[in-house]
Amino acid sequence: MRVLTLGAGTVGRWVADMLCRRGHSVTVVDHDPENVRRINSELDVRAIVGSASRSTVLFQAGVCSADMCLAVTGDDEVNIVGASMAKALGARRSIARVYAPAFRDLSTFDYQKHFNIDSLLSLEQLSAFELARSIRDPDAIPLEHFARGQLEVYEMDVDTKSPAAGRKLRDLKIPGSIRVGSIARDGRMWIASGEDELHVGDRISLIGSPESVAKVRSMFSEQRKSRKQSRVMIAGGGETGYHLADSLARRDYRVVMLERDVDRCEHLAKLLPDVTVVHANANRRVVLEDEGAGNVDFFVACTGSDESNIMAGVEARELGSARVMCVVGRPDYANVVGKLGIDLAVSERDVAARQILGYLNEGAIISRNQLPNGTIGVYELEINEGSPITQGSLAELPLAGRCLIGAIYRDGFVRVPTADDKLQAGDVVVALIDSASPDDPLPLFH
Repeated sequence: MRVLTLGAGTVGRWVADMLCRRGHSVTVVDHDPENVRRINSELDVRAIVGSASRSTVLFQAGVCSADMCLAVTGDDEVNIVGASMAKALGARRSIARVYAPAFRDLSTFDYQKHFNIDSLLSLEQLSAFELARSIRDPDAIPLEHFARGQLEVYEMDVDTKSPAAGRKLRDLKIPGSIRVGSIARDGRMWIASGEDELHVGDRISLIGSPESVAKVRSMFSEQRKSRKQSRVMIAGGGETGYHLADSLARRDYRVVMLERDVDRCEHLAKLLPDVTVVHANANRRVVLEDEGAGNVDFFVACTGSDESNIMAGVEARELGSARVMCVVGRPDYANVVGKLGIDLAVSERDVAARQILGYLNEGAIISRNQLPNGTIGVYELEINEGSPITQGSLAELPLAGRCLIGAIYRDGFVRVPTADDKLQAGDVVVALIDSASPDDPLPLFH
């Protein structure tokens, strides 16, 4: 695919290198001649000197024929303008990296919609989502990019005490905001239908908002008896720490955050009323000991420095933290921290790579994830004008056993569809598709 990358700094160079190694045709734009010279000599790319927010430069870079534009300069405003212009000038998809949370705050202004950008990408927010998922629901497949995080796919087992065992799905009083997407049994996985009867030991996937999924899980599996609040200590109050604390505090976790900058502490205390924000240096062992790091269920180091994160993680492990996690920027660090007693290292680059590669798809496909141990994929699909999928209601289309539409994103709102719903051009849907089906349903979307 033809990819236009705006920015040849640390992130831009890494993105260009990753895409080149996967066989994509990459063009890079950067205003710094030295960055352009370096990337031209080191990578098999076409690099151009110029401003990422000027139409003449974008035309020179071939924006009209680009399958994707990735704006990853160090300037949020340039990224937003550049990605917006690229989309308007012909790029099939455009993504802008942003750091400031204001650009993703829908309560004040929807920058993504206003500038017609397909996605606003935050490495810090993605890392926080990955950490939160590992703490909260390791079996959840989060779709942060879909409907601004309003949806997730959650896998779980039907246990012996489940009231759903031995009953057909159509007989269960499942809320309208939830859909059972797939069932796995005896090594086989298939798209669920109302006539399917659940058995003990079945592995099912639930599609819905995180809140709805959390409420309905007890229908299929006995909830853990120990419902005491898990204690989480976060070292570092930057953007990653903020998003992680915000996600966990709203899920009934007891969160303590250590931040060394007093002004940042005051700001975080206002933003996170349910989080205990402590002005302290998490790299000092005596501080961790005094604040009770040895008694927490989860210790997460995300200070902004790889070395500081690793040091704090090792100290927390020695003090007795039950589970230790840290954020690392260098992928090679992620391979060695396990030897130091750290349970999980989240690499910002690895998380971003999965997100970016998920967008590199043809036709109506925006992104896709694969359900573990099966042939079913979770697709995010854009409905285009004239697509066969728009020619009838979902009940009238040949989808049974091949494809299940789990959610529709229309006019800024997400909902679970009924059999009578009809898809419209401009809709974005989440669909479960069985790749083992002899009749591929994807052509219906193109």
